[in-house]
Amino acid sequence: MKITFAPEEILQTIEMVAHEHLDIRTITMGISLLDCVGGIAEMEKKIYDKIARKAERLVDVGARLESQYGIPIIHKRVAVTPVGMISSHLDPEGLVRLAKVLDRAAENVGVNFIGGYSALVQKGMTLGDQKLIEQIPQALAETERVCSSVNIGSTKAGINMDAVLQMGRVILAAAQRTADRDGIAAAKLVVFCNAPEDNPFMAGAFHGPGEPECVINVGVSGPGVVANVVKKHPEADFGELVNLIKRTAFKITRMGELIAQSASEELDIPFGIVDLSLAPTPAIGDSVADILEAMGLERCGTHGTTAALALLNDAVKKGGAMASSHVGGLSGAFIPVSEDAGMVRAVEDGALTLDKLEAMTCVCSVGLDMIAVPGDVSAETLAAIIADEAAIGMINKKTTAVRLIPAIGKKAGERVEFGGLLGGAPVMPLHPFSSAQFVRRGGRIPAPITSLSN
Repeated sequence: MKITFAPEEILQTIEMVAHEHLDIRTITMGISLLDCVGGIAEMEKKIYDKIARKAERLVDVGARLESQYGIPIIHKRVAVTPVGMISSHLDPEGLVRLAKVLDRAAENVGVNFIGGYSALVQKGMTLGDQKLIEQIPQALAETERVCSSVNIGSTKAGINMDAVLQMGRVILAAAQRTADRDGIAAAKLVVFCNAPEDNPFMAGAFHGPGEPECVINVGVSGPGVVANVVKKHPEADFGELVNLIKRTAFKITRMGELIAQSASEELDIPFGIVDLSLAPTPAIGDSVADILEAMGLERCGTHGTTAALALLNDAVKKGGAMASSHVGGLSGAFIPVSEDAGMVRAVEDGALTLDKLEAMTCVCSVGLDMIAVPGDVSAETLAAIIADEAAIGMINKKTTAVRLIPAIGKKAGERVEFGGLLGGAPVMPLHPFSSAQFVRRGGRIPAPITSLSN
């Protein structure tokens, strides 16, 4: 059913766009590559041609909808079948060639990122998965647009600790290969527990095995809109505050579904989901931390922050679910440090630590996201951080993720700069004590008793 807006809703939307940083963060086209299997030369041609054919109008349609509705659409992106599912017969050189053909195809259709250089290894690794993961550092270092993700755990399967330790090594190697660019390759790599198959946001987007041949997913954003509403009602109690946020999320999600349906019709591709996540940017006034501080916290990270984030995340989901029957992806509040000016301020002021961020991930949409750590960090310490975050996701039946950037040659308190929406951030300190013996045990942490829900 086509969405229609009353005149007053249109005026409200114009106000949100003009003054509160409201935007469609991404239109992401998911494309299946399951029919592209073959020898490496054949695969390169099939993959390039299919992405070029399916996504050739994606950017133009996005620009036309942006003009038609007056709503900024920041990114147009592509997500493909996890490459680990179609590449087990290839050698390491062939796997890097696949990353480069994805990069060329993304450049050809004009998208800024393409996701899906990925593997799903929550219960174990095939030989193909193992080879792919080993090539991630080189693949990300030698491409501009390719993003990678690895799912190492789930509530049903438990946590694959062999994969966790390997991902610690992979993250460090990716950062080392791009040390001259503040470890940018690691910023394009995310490690998941309970990864959703329809997430439109990078770096974690991939076209899951349960998805159709091709699909349109949209990610909306509006931290500035929500922050403005909260600031206007400083005396509201929590019940009133939740209702205010729910109504705001409802409006944002309706706008997202309108764009998604319109893009679907113009491209003649099925509409998948709207991800109603509050995704911040480095711009002042477009911050999840600002929302939490508007609720009455002197600085994000102080006592009460986790409760405030829980309220926010739940209210956003409830409001969005009333606006659309196709809510999916992650949907909630993101807390990426480098991409949120308020989070950066909180780190610089000493209010926000890695331990507090970990506690906040119990109730946020995703997890430890875009966090710079000292360059002398060990692979085992990175693996232990991943294991902690995966345990939160596994036990709580939610998606959690880790996107850490070892800042090679830098220490805690120094800065990294990535530019654009990736922003920049202070390098955060880590605990000095070793977790190496723990993460080297190997094997699989079993699924919790709550997994027996059938």
